[in-house]
Amino acid sequence: MVSEISLNLHTGASSPASATCPAEGYKIIVGHGIGSLLGDAVLRVCSIGKQVAKVAVITHPRLERLYGNEVRDSLKKTGVVPFFFTFPEGETNKTLGQAEKIYDFLVQHKFERSSTLMALGGGVVGDMTGFVAATFLRGISYIQCPTTVVAQVDAAIGGKTGVDHAKGKNLIGAFHQPSFVFIDTKKLETLSRREYVAGLAEVVKYGVIYDEALFSFMETHTQAILNRDQKRVMYCVKRSAEIKAEVVMKDEKELSLRKILNYGHTFGHAVETLTGYRQYKHGEAVAIGMVVAANMAYRLGIGSLDVVNRQNALLKALGLPTQAKNVCPNDIMSVLESDKKVVGGEIYFVLPEKIGSVCVQKVERKTIAQMLKEICLN
Repeated sequence: MVSEISLNLHTGASSPASATCPAEGYKIIVGHGIGSLLGDAVLRVCSIGKQVAKVAVITHPRLERLYGNEVRDSLKKTGVVPFFFTFPEGETNKTLGQAEKIYDFLVQHKFERSSTLMALGGGVVGDMTGFVAATFLRGISYIQCPTTVVAQVDAAIGGKTGVDHAKGKNLIGAFHQPSFVFIDTKKLETLSRREYVAGLAEVVKYGVIYDEALFSFMETHTQAILNRDQKRVMYCVKRSAEIKAEVVMKDEKELSLRKILNYGHTFGHAVETLTGYRQYKHGEAVAIGMVVAANMAYRLGIGSLDVVNRQNALLKALGLPTQAKNVCPNDIMSVLESDKKVVGGEIYFVLPEKIGSVCVQKVERKTIAQMLKEICLN
């Protein structure tokens, strides 16, 4: 079964329609084993007259081996022979230097403003491809085809693009919406257990910030989700995508509501930066960040101990870490100071009031420092 989620953006005078994001917004297409339908979606959305513009697929070598032929065969029906550009896996490769190599590739193959990029991969591929699309020729269209849990439920939706800087994650980037998002949950079957479990942290996040029913569903069906039961996984992915779409439609540029999507990320990004993006997967770092935020909320009298206990229990049941090892609290504070979510020199955290509801609040440095001493194991 294939479902479509509409993400309606650019409806106000301050956000005009464009070639890369039409006035009616775009679709998030969700299904299991729907890879053969990709070409039809491309033909419907990215055609000029009766022809599909030139397409470059940005991915990793391993993913090209896994899915390259499927993408080629599906696009072949549209008359398109895609150009594949591959780069090494890992957050350490999400850099301006790597983006420049993609620019060189596009120039070499004479890509134009009517051309399209396709991100085939996880969050790193999606962020990188979106950033290149936002900046090449001042903006061309791109498609998100996420292959990881993190990307399917979060990173591929909403138009955040970027590359990392030595001082922090995603410090260089742009908001640039895709033409459509194509989610095939069958792709999750090829993930390692660690990669799959790490991505589930983002689903837990959506339960905490927005939907108690989703959180309870994960508590009830933990083992089935870990076993990648198709029905339960589809529910988690589709519901998370719906929540992300709802939030982004209300606040595309993260001026207010969208900030709640950063739950667990302020501290999590700092952990990733300090460990060189090698010790923890993104979702693992976010899980640790959620533990910090929930404890902070309890300490400040915003949330209850029940939130802390339920969240910790679910994260542990899923096999996610709840404490950071080999990081220094003072170093964490230093990275937090340069986080892109710092406003007016003040550090803000997303804090849970209860399961399904959060607030964004400034937290004093003394409180943060105390929490870091308790949560970090050197």
